[in-house]
Amino acid sequence: MRKLFFGDNLDILRQHVVDESVDLIYLDPPFNSKSDYNLLFRSPDGNAASAQALAFEDTWRWGLAAEQAFRDIVAHGGAPARLIGSLRHWMQESDVMAYLVMMTVRLIELHRVLKSTGSLYLHCDPAASHYLKMMLDAIFGPSAFKSEIVWKRTNARGTTGKWPALHDILLFYTKTDRFHFEAQKGAGDPNRVPHTLITGPDGRKYQTYELTGPGRTLEGESGREWRGFDPSRFGRHWGQSEAERDRLDFQGLIHWPSNGGFPRRKAEEAFDPAARLVTVGDVWIDIDRLNQTAKERLGYPTQKPLALLERILEASSIPGDLVLDPFCGCGTTVHAAEKLGRGWVGIDVTNYAVKLISERLSASFADLRIEIDGRPQDYADAVALAERNKYQFQWWACDIIGAQRYRDRKKGPDGGVDGEILFLNGPRGVGRIIVSVKGGKTVGVDAVRELRAVVDQQGADMGVLVSLADPSKDAVNAALSAGVVRTVHGEFHKLQLAPMRELFEGRRPRLPVPAPAALLRPPKGPKKKADKQLNFTFAFGGHNYQRPASEDGVVLDPGLLVGRGG
Repeated sequence: MRKLFFGDNLDILRQHVVDESVDLIYLDPPFNSKSDYNLLFRSPDGNAASAQALAFEDTWRWGLAAEQAFRDIVAHGGAPARLIGSLRHWMQESDVMAYLVMMTVRLIELHRVLKSTGSLYLHCDPAASHYLKMMLDAIFGPSAFKSEIVWKRTNARGTTGKWPALHDILLFYTKTDRFHFEAQKGAGDPNRVPHTLITGPDGRKYQTYELTGPGRTLEGESGREWRGFDPSRFGRHWGQSEAERDRLDFQGLIHWPSNGGFPRRKAEEAFDPAARLVTVGDVWIDIDRLNQTAKERLGYPTQKPLALLERILEASSIPGDLVLDPFCGCGTTVHAAEKLGRGWVGIDVTNYAVKLISERLSASFADLRIEIDGRPQDYADAVALAERNKYQFQWWACDIIGAQRYRDRKKGPDGGVDGEILFLNGPRGVGRIIVSVKGGKTVGVDAVRELRAVVDQQGADMGVLVSLADPSKDAVNAALSAGVVRTVHGEFHKLQLAPMRELFEGRRPRLPVPAPAALLRPPKGPKKKADKQLNFTFAFGGHNYQRPASEDGVVLDPGLLVGRGG
C-alpha cells in the first residue's frame, strides 16, 4: 500500500485503518515548543474558536474538539481515562491539557491499528515528553516501553538563564514482546579508540577479542585448562575448540599479554579508526539536522533528515512491512519507506502538505503511483471542505487554479489576496494575476468590486475570483465591465470568475501561460519585513536560477520547492 490521506488523522484512523494492520508507526506531532513553557498552563480567556493544528502552526488550544476528545477517552475507559482525568484536575483547560487529550485519543487509535508485532516511535521535544511517556505507559503498558532516544539535533547556542536546548526525544514502544528489532551500526568516534587495542610486531594497532564466553562448562574440553589458563576459575569457558586455538596461535592471531594476563584473539587486519563501526545506542549524535543549504531541505519548518527515518525503519521494520505516519508533514517518513521497500500510509490535515509530499515522491521516484484520498473530487466534497476548514479550502482552491504562491494566514489579514499566478509578459516584464477565494454561500457584486480594488492597488494585471457559490448575475456583469488587458499572450478579461461547479465541469478561466518554475528565483538583497498588505515579488533569472524561497506571509507552491511546478 502507498497511500496519502488529506484530513484529520483521528477521523481517517477510525474510518480507514483496520485493527492490527500496521507494522511500524512514526509520529512527530506539532507542539508549541517555542512558547513560554509557563504560558502553556494558562486556561484560555473566553470561548476562542477551536482549530486543528495546521502546517506551520505548532500549537493547540482548548475548545470543542479537545472537550470531545476528553469525553472519548473517558468513554474508552481503563488506565488512559484515569490518567487523563487526574491530569485535567491538575492542569485545568490549559494548552498543554488540550495537547494531551488530542494526542491521547489518537494514541489509543494508533495502538488499535498496530500489529501485535509492531513498534511505535513518538518524536517530541522535552517540553512534553514526560507527559507523553505517562500516557503511552497507560495505553501500551509500562513493559511496552523500550527506549528513550535522545537525538542531538543542533549545536550549542547562547541562551539566558538555562542550558541551551540541543535535543529531541524519541519514545520507542512495542505492542508486545514479539517485535522486530535489528541493531544499527554507525561510525565510531575516531577520538575514542577501544581500550582493547594492542601494538603488533609491525608497530601497527590491532583489535583484540575475548577467547572465552560467560558460564562454566563442567564437562568437555571447553572447560579444561589450556596452556596454564583455566577459564572455569572465572566462571567462563573457552569459545573455540583446543585445535582452533592452537591454529590461531600458530598463525600469530593470539595475543599473550606480557604481564601474564589471559590470552586474547588478535584481529587479522590492522585497526582503522575511520572504518570502525559501533552499535548505535540511545543517544544519536551522528545525524545532523537539515541546515539552510541542505539539498533535501524543502523549506518545511519541522522537516527531519531522511537519515533519521531510515535508521528507525531499518531497525524496526523489514521490506514489505507497512509504515504509518499520521502527522506526515513534508513526507520524510514515506520517502524513507519508499526508498527502503516498505509500504506506507501518510496522513496530514493540510492540502499543502499532501501536495508537497506527492511532488516530493514523484520527483524522487519517477514510476511511483500515489493514491491520494480526501481531496475534493466533486462539488459536494468542496462544500464539505469549506465547512470543515475554510483555510484549507482556500489553499486547495489556490492549488487547483494554478497559483504559484499562497498566503499564509498566520501573517495577518490577506487583504483579498489568497494566491498569485505569474506570467512572462515580454518587454513589459512580469505579469501578475491575483487569486482571491470565497467560500461563502453567496457571491455578489461587492466581492467583484473588492477584487478589482485589490488588483488596482497591487498594480497587478488581472484577478481571478474562485468561489464555492455561483456568482450572481450582477457579479458577472461587474467582472465583464472591468474590461480587458493586452499581453504578449493575447487579450484577456481583467477580472474572471471561477465558480467551483464550473471548475469540476472542466471549465476554467482563460489566463496567460504561467511562468515556468525553472525561471523563478527569490529576489536578491536583504529580506524585507512583510507589510500587512501582502506584496508578492518574484524576479526572473533565466540561467541564474536558484531554489525559490518563501518570504514572511508567503508560501511557495510545493511544485516549486521540489523543482516540478510551472
